[in-house]
Amino acid sequence: MRPAFLSFLHRPVPALCAALALAGVSHAVRAQGFAAYITPPRFEVQVAPGQNLRQVVEIQHVGQQKGNYRVYTNDWAFLPDNSVAFSDALAADSCRPWVAVERRELTIEPGARYRYRFEITPPAGTPARECRFALMIEGLEPARVQGDLNFPVGGRIGVIVYATIGDAAPKLEITGTRVAQVDGQPTAVVDVRNLGNAHGRLEGFVNGTDASGARFEMAPADLPILPGETRRIAITPVAENGKPAPTVRFPLAVKGNLEWGKNRLPLDASFAP
Repeated sequence: MRPAFLSFLHRPVPALCAALALAGVSHAVRAQGFAAYITPPRFEVQVAPGQNLRQVVEIQHVGQQKGNYRVYTNDWAFLPDNSVAFSDALAADSCRPWVAVERRELTIEPGARYRYRFEITPPAGTPARECRFALMIEGLEPARVQGDLNFPVGGRIGVIVYATIGDAAPKLEITGTRVAQVDGQPTAVVDVRNLGNAHGRLEGFVNGTDASGARFEMAPADLPILPGETRRIAITPVAENGKPAPTVRFPLAVKGNLEWGKNRLPLDASFAP
């Protein structure tokens, strides 16, 4: 999940609809009744059982009128297609009962910033694990979208929180390499399994040489691999000096070391469609 997520809420009926996942950058959403910058886009923190951890997310309202917001928590699931499903219902292993929010609703003046506090308090004796939830910030005044369909639309932002309890940690391993379609393009991917009890991310750079003899530096997608799951991670060329990333001509040879934390995962593989 990339760490944070933006949803637009279409309300032909009172139900909430699907979410669009965004990269881990500061969020800006502009719609009537919702015009806000939210920072940081995600939290990755550590807390000991029985201790209280307070964090602050800053909400800057950039609308021309007062902004009214509702703040609440959700559980979430990171689906195989890298989309996100939020849920108001408590998941079976939800840690949301450990989370306290400052207030449920707030009003922010035009151009003002609000430092919103929330706290995480895992009970004493909690075994090592990762607490994951989303802090949802939702505009309360929907706008109407005109066109072929006429319906009210609002917005919300989900700030993703990962709280490591005790000595929980990821344990990543590469289980396979292949070429897959990513955004409609053939792409080198590695299948990464997480045998640990906290999420992990691949980092680092490897060297690629394609069928034309072109050489380029490549890097893994910044996606979380959650405990117990295997996720497809794309390995793509790094864009340099503001230029578009080069196009890969398969077959492709990749060699180097990927990293997670202080650990290395050697990669020496050929990719062919």
